[in-house]
Amino acid sequence: MGPAGGMVLVRTMMREKISVDESCKLLDQAWRPRVIAALNDQEVKLIRVKGVFPWHRHDDADEFFLVWKGRFSVEYRDRLSKGAEKTGLDDAVIVVRAEIERTPVVLAVMEYAFIGGSMGVVVGEQITRAVEAACEARIPLIVVSCSGGARMQEGALSLMQMAKISSALAVLDDAGLPYISVLTHPTTGGVTASYAMLGDMNLAEPGALIGFAGPRVIQQTIRGELPPGFQRSEFLLRHGMLDRVVHRRDLRGALGSFLRFMYEPAEVAASVEKDAAVTVQTAPEPALVRTVR
Repeated sequence: MGPAGGMVLVRTMMREKISVDESCKLLDQAWRPRVIAALNDQEVKLIRVKGVFPWHRHDDADEFFLVWKGRFSVEYRDRLSKGAEKTGLDDAVIVVRAEIERTPVVLAVMEYAFIGGSMGVVVGEQITRAVEAACEARIPLIVVSCSGGARMQEGALSLMQMAKISSALAVLDDAGLPYISVLTHPTTGGVTASYAMLGDMNLAEPGALIGFAGPRVIQQTIRGELPPGFQRSEFLLRHGMLDRVVHRRDLRGALGSFLRFMYEPAEVAASVEKDAAVTVQTAPEPALVRTVR
């Protein structure tokens, strides 16, 4: 059944529509493989982060869990194992080299099915590596966020990823390379408070819940009613927090258009610069004009 429309949904139908429930216009959260395939021009090249930390592979996580003195070891390790079994991923994000309408990009897509898309040390490192890969190749970066925020089981280490990724994005900005952030339902907590809202272009899907604390927490804190549509993408667009709301079926075309406007490949830029230099060198000197009185 659709979460709001009350319509029976056939899995094959959802796949064909890139996980869109047309009865209530909501979007399926576990959409990573289909969206990567739908956005990309050709077969993607996976950028894996291997051997970054001894706990990157969850079966070799002993050293990391010693930090917590066994407090969360069993429960957290079980959740990591179940998340890996359910999604086939090492953690809640996948990073690929892709092409969107002939423009090469580094594409990072978060997976909500892995512990709510929460951001821990491994997610922070993978997204940081994605930023570095974009800088090294001098191509744009696109991050598709779908997350409940920082992963509470990793405490302060998960919160440190906010500053770490933001610092890496500052380097990308200094290099003059575009970063497009796509926010999906839901994007909350420390992810919203860091890289999800730092894009040169911030896009969101219709009806997506976007915020730091949830609306119920805010309502209980202020002891008042919230305006209609509070923290939904359309509300944020009206209040200047987003640049555009784009339906998932139109996302590829929108990204391609923005990339063509924002990004000029290095070889094209070098060719234009070379042509300009030749034009300057071969231009005739202006003739001197004397004023006769």
